[in-house]
Amino acid sequence: MTTHNIHIIGGGLAGSEAAWQLAEAGFHVRLSEMRGSGEGTPAHHTDSLAELVCSNSFRSDDAESNAVGLLHQEMRRLGSLIMTQGDLHKVPAGSALAVDRDGFAAGVTAALEAHPNITIVRERIDALPDGPAIVATGPLTASGLAGAIGAATGSDALAFFDAIAPIVHRDSIDMDTAWFQSRWNKGDGHDYINCPMNKDEYLAFHAGLVGGEKTEFKEWEKDTPYFEGCMPIEVMAERGVDTLRYGPMKPVGLDDPRTGRWPYAVVQLRQDNAQGTLWNIVGFQTKLKHAEQVRLFRTIPGLQNAEFARLGGLHRNTFIRSPELLDPTLRLKNKPNIRFAGQITGCEGYIESAAIGLMAGRFAAAELSGETLTPPPVMTALGALLHHITGAAVAETYQPMNVNFGLMPPIEGRTKKADRKRMYTDRARAAFADWITPLPPVAEDISGETLASA
Repeated sequence: MTTHNIHIIGGGLAGSEAAWQLAEAGFHVRLSEMRGSGEGTPAHHTDSLAELVCSNSFRSDDAESNAVGLLHQEMRRLGSLIMTQGDLHKVPAGSALAVDRDGFAAGVTAALEAHPNITIVRERIDALPDGPAIVATGPLTASGLAGAIGAATGSDALAFFDAIAPIVHRDSIDMDTAWFQSRWNKGDGHDYINCPMNKDEYLAFHAGLVGGEKTEFKEWEKDTPYFEGCMPIEVMAERGVDTLRYGPMKPVGLDDPRTGRWPYAVVQLRQDNAQGTLWNIVGFQTKLKHAEQVRLFRTIPGLQNAEFARLGGLHRNTFIRSPELLDPTLRLKNKPNIRFAGQITGCEGYIESAAIGLMAGRFAAAELSGETLTPPPVMTALGALLHHITGAAVAETYQPMNVNFGLMPPIEGRTKKADRKRMYTDRARAAFADWITPLPPVAEDISGETLASA
């Protein structure tokens, strides 16, 4: 048994980032992760910390005209472990930051295991601690702790479904039919594998998605909504015959080398590991049954002999009603020794989850030092996301949210649409530069008496 200043529950992206920020500030962290203790989740496949269970992409890395890229930039400036490891394990993805998922998780795990201020304990936690703590258990929080959270918050957790896309072995893709190209030749110009469809092939595929055999919901799951940012492809297909052609199967900017023209529709695959042996079918999150996935996805030109390293799946995500439960520094209002971080707060996306973990860690470090850390300005990506979670969103209709410029105060005056995004990022960088300060120093006389016992 060890002593620690703070207990972090959950070793996903948010918990890992929070632990790193606190440890780097000089505080002793107990990081509890139930995977590896004989417990598991419906979505995870390994015991690695910060395992990526869906896409391997952190989305756009463009800090000049994209809110996600701006968030990347702000996190890098604050010494983010997640961004450091993401950059170290980057794989080609055009203007996006995608990573080798196994290398990334191994890198995060190794960094945390090697840190002298972090003790990783493989254990399930069923009750909220009495001392300083950060709950970052994610959308798959174990039932015991979920019950304790419900008891502490006095309100039911909300829930939504999240779906996982299939991964294909590269050597099973027919490259006589498929070709390498990024849309509009962005990035290296050949970061995606493209599988073209003509109109008849697309219509048959669409009909297969709508009519395919799907996972059946349990009684308690039937009223759970989907998150719009991670919609199963067959649910999108049900919205209209052309919905997919304006979404994940959009052919715009992709020239089929056999015809020199855009196909009627395109299925894109993105590199999923550093070796380039695994490729993720972009936007193909699905609740189709496994046998149905294999049958239907092999009708895609170029994937007729596809071998799948992982098939798609569906899992139920839970999150708290953060706008009414959390204060501006992510503390539970009626139990302020507890902070929440990551997807359980209702942020959506890997990088958003890590960002809220980063801020929870920094807020906690300041508080442990007897200081107060002011939240980042709402004009910044970090500040806008945090502000939305902790009060700006309407609690009654609260849904998971990715970072976007719509969370920031609008640009005043009339501006050209082409200039507006750059104006948002320029304003954000100026506000962030005024706010950023180093973490307060840790008092030299911290002793066992001031630590929370494990």
